[in-house]
Amino acid sequence: MVHRLRPVELDFVETAPVRLVFARGVTSSPEGVYRALAEDVEGWSEWFSAVSSAHLSEGGSGRRIRLRGGTCFEETILAAEPHEVYAYRVDVTNAPGVRALVEEWRLAPDGGSGTRVQWTVAADGTAAFRLVMKVSRTGLGRAFRDAVRKLDRRIGSTHAG
Repeated sequence: MVHRLRPVELDFVETAPVRLVFARGVTSSPEGVYRALAEDVEGWSEWFSAVSSAHLSEGGSGRRIRLRGGTCFEETILAAEPHEVYAYRVDVTNAPGVRALVEEWRLAPDGGSGTRVQWTVAADGTAAFRLVMKVSRTGLGRAFRDAVRKLDRRIGSTHAG
């Protein structure tokens, strides 16, 4: 069953009932990481194992994401500040219990040419959904670490060839 979520804005990242924040340093530049996040949306499935397909929609102002297992998201891009932040809100999903969801990727220089990548998942939903999100923290953290490691390798191999 597909349902429309509450249309929250970027400030929801700071006020959401559930906030999961993960951070990791990579050797790639903020420019390279930003390009992979915001400009190579179709490439997400190559480095983020939970994503089976990703496409820009709405003339580039939104995204259509399908996760392995069948969960789908129609999203609106809330922030696209080159080399600094990329954030999006889920507008429509088939995931049960979720009422509002924003994901934000913040990038900052991290010594030399590297980047500190911070991913925040901000969510609201039913009590059961909020509990599942909190219990999923460890798995989401592992997925983030693996994804960022693969992304860093992908960016490095793109620039090496």
